[in-house]
Amino acid sequence: MCAILTAMENENGQHTDPIPDEAFVQLRAAEAGKPAAVRFLAFNTVVDIEAYGEDGACAAAFDEARALCRTYERLFSRTLPHSDIARVNGAGGAAVAVDPLTYDLLSRAAAYCAASEGAFDITVGPAVRLWNFHEGTVPDPDALAEAVRHVDWRQLKLWKEGGACLARLADPAAAVDAGGIAKGWIADRLIDALAAHDLGGIIVNLGGNVAVRGAKPSGEPWGIGVRNPADPATLLGAVPLAAGSAVTSGIYERCFTAPDGTFYHHILDPRTGMPAETDVAGVTVICEQSIDAEGFSTTLLALGTERGRALVQRHPEILQAFFVDREGRITPAR
Repeated sequence: MCAILTAMENENGQHTDPIPDEAFVQLRAAEAGKPAAVRFLAFNTVVDIEAYGEDGACAAAFDEARALCRTYERLFSRTLPHSDIARVNGAGGAAVAVDPLTYDLLSRAAAYCAASEGAFDITVGPAVRLWNFHEGTVPDPDALAEAVRHVDWRQLKLWKEGGACLARLADPAAAVDAGGIAKGWIADRLIDALAAHDLGGIIVNLGGNVAVRGAKPSGEPWGIGVRNPADPATLLGAVPLAAGSAVTSGIYERCFTAPDGTFYHHILDPRTGMPAETDVAGVTVICEQSIDAEGFSTTLLALGTERGRALVQRHPEILQAFFVDREGRITPAR
């Protein structure tokens, strides 16, 4: 039997868009020194959470984490038709009232765009959607040039008026995609929510965006793997972390080689719509806040080792960054 997904209205008369695979959940009870765990799907990725604590506390914390993820996805998704992001993109340049959470996310995203030296832009979505990395399709040059004309995060206007949070795109053909920043924002919120249940060590993994709080009962920190760009199934090493976040960006995550031998990856230069020219194959960023790690990871990869290390020195919120080249050589930023 096929399920037809249609939007429902909640008690406030607001539309509640269905989320694909929303009912999927896998739970694991704590045993033999291993933490309790939950796995579910959100934001088009796998969410894994592990925590040490009483069974009841872990169950309640996991339920709250899943509920929060549903709220955030319905606000921030580009594809759910009634999300704040979709409504801003579809408003034809008109002002749209958005949730304070969306306002906070977009305001913070704009700050990372401003700090990126042009390497990160939350309005690059129209260019990204012209690429098909699964099928290995390069966009038509004219179509890509037209899309890039509408890439400029400064076209996103945010303000408050009469107690309402408002957003609009000054260029009606522009489009916001918060996918490059939202998981970091969400990871921070989830860690705070889980910690409020009086849990011990906690680790949240949103499709490779990792945030932790508290060590394991043995006192050992969590080990966060650094991928080998030449063989992403293997690790070059692990970063010990008892608090904070580690986020990795890599050109190997979505890529293809064209018949003429040209290699294309998904980290696009917002100014050209083409893959960023960089000597970095992967970068792992360590920060206290996951949104900082997420907000700078793509930028550091796109800037390359030299400019990326210089940016790290200007931002003390970046505790460390590890640049990995195509041969697997690691260069720490500090």
